[in-house]
Amino acid sequence: MTKKNLQIHSENILPIIKRWLYSSRDIFVRELVSNACDALQKLKILKDQGKADLSGSDELKIEIVLNKENKTITFKDNGIGMTLDEVDRYISQIAFSGAEDFVKQYEANQESEAIIGHFGLGFYSSYMVAKKVEINTLSYLPGSLGAFWECDGSSQYELKQSEKKDRGTEITLYLDEEHLEFLEETFFSEVLDRYCRFLPYAIYLDGKRTNEKEPLWIKSASSLSDSDYLDFFRYLYPFEEEPLFWLHLNVDYPFHLKGILYFPRFKRDSDLTKSHIALYCNRVFVADSCKDILPNYLMTLKGVIDSPDIPLNVSRSSLQIDRTVKQLGAHISKKVADSLIQLFKNKKDKFISAWDDISIMLKLGILEDDKFYDRVKEALIFKTLKNEWITFDDYLSRYKETYKNKVFYLRGEEASSHLVDLYREKGIEVLISSSPLDLPLMQTLERKNSGVKFERVDALIHEDLIDRSREKSILDESGVSQSTKLSSLFKNLLGEDDKLEVVATSLAGDKLPGFLVMSEEERRLRDYMATFNNGAFEDKIDSLMQKRTFVINTNNPLVLTVDQLSEKEPELAKAIAKQIFELSLVSQKEMPPKQFNSFIENTTHLLESLSLKILKEEKAR
Repeated sequence: MTKKNLQIHSENILPIIKRWLYSSRDIFVRELVSNACDALQKLKILKDQGKADLSGSDELKIEIVLNKENKTITFKDNGIGMTLDEVDRYISQIAFSGAEDFVKQYEANQESEAIIGHFGLGFYSSYMVAKKVEINTLSYLPGSLGAFWECDGSSQYELKQSEKKDRGTEITLYLDEEHLEFLEETFFSEVLDRYCRFLPYAIYLDGKRTNEKEPLWIKSASSLSDSDYLDFFRYLYPFEEEPLFWLHLNVDYPFHLKGILYFPRFKRDSDLTKSHIALYCNRVFVADSCKDILPNYLMTLKGVIDSPDIPLNVSRSSLQIDRTVKQLGAHISKKVADSLIQLFKNKKDKFISAWDDISIMLKLGILEDDKFYDRVKEALIFKTLKNEWITFDDYLSRYKETYKNKVFYLRGEEASSHLVDLYREKGIEVLISSSPLDLPLMQTLERKNSGVKFERVDALIHEDLIDRSREKSILDESGVSQSTKLSSLFKNLLGEDDKLEVVATSLAGDKLPGFLVMSEEERRLRDYMATFNNGAFEDKIDSLMQKRTFVINTNNPLVLTVDQLSEKEPELAKAIAKQIFELSLVSQKEMPPKQFNSFIENTTHLLESLSLKILKEEKAR
């Protein structure tokens, strides 16, 4: 078998780079400034190693000059420069990385000596906007001669000696007519700020410094104050409310990772599918989203992540998903969980005050990630009817035996109902559910805690709500108790409904005339189906439901009035019974929307009937 080398022709490669390699035309600004930054960094490394003399040298910097008259953009740096041979080696050979060569030669592998370039293609991004590019450069090496390189984007170039006298490199782009907007200072400044605002060397655009803000994440957390973090947040997000708290990341093993994550105040219109954390690699902007790194439940966070170990594609515009990316996401998730637990343990009042804002993230994390659940479960809190906060674990440990593994809860909007008042009076600990995530959260908690069962307050008749001493259980001559008579009476007055069972019992309080009981399983199934059907198949959903139970209170005056009116005023008794039932539907959010108009009409008609009856009786006197 004969082995041969692949033949790569520059006339085929350059059009690919120009049209397909980079996703955005403005990326050339990032690439050329990054190259200039590398040239400065290389010079600094050589100086630190005693291999370059910079005595009396000016500030290491990058200058960009826009020339509308000539339609050119010039990038200047006073960095390491290149010899004629190096230009031929690093520029004329596509995809040959001078950065890689330098790192191998001088062992500049420390994080503090980070070199940005990797693939040797960044320079050629200039041809996305330029019809011709010139390089004029002079090496730092004593006795070097200047080198001039020129290419119009074809496979041919010109390389010759130049008269350049000062160390460094100038790259001049002659823009084509389609990209003259880059000559507008405001437009170019915005592009420059997007990609290069945190680079370590001064950048000047037409004589004005553009990158004076130092990246906070490269500093140690111990050297920073709260005001430093808040000022940096305002710099990143000038129109946002101040964050609740933040997390400073600084990881050296098994990968390098720095960053600052802010926990913002949650907004109801927040897009939970969009990441608001900017991704950097060696202080160079890569993307305004970390969606491919972070798990979905951390999408509410804001801030910056910077890692030289992030596996980027050749254009440095997106990630290559691999084991490192997954490790990064898992590690950040762990750090977030740890910070929440520390806040809960050390500053519980602050944690509780921030609960409305952070609970969405915490609950989503529990639903999506078993490891995250294991780390944060001790900080999962609920508000109770007593207006106190309790962790789920504490609830279980306190009431496991008393409530026989049941966890009583109610929807937040139901906290003022008479049924809830009974629970409150009896001292039964009830958790308040206020989030759409709570139902799947409860199912997850039931799955992870064997035998535990969440029960809504109207899913059963709790034993403690019954006053046995006032039960109407005495049998009459026909062997029927008053409770049985009342349940039969209401069943008849409410009409034929095979799915409605009526139970009469002696509740501990007298105010509540009745309430509807639906098993927890039935309600969850119905709510689950309604979520997916969006109310379009409400009748079909109701037809799948099993029997509901309407509990009437034998100690309530209105219930007893219906009993007294049933023979003398049967129509009025029927109207009041129906009103009692429908009021329970309204108070428990169980009345279908299509039935509400009928409820209003029936209520109006009942009030009219009672008013006329009273006036008639007054006249009779």
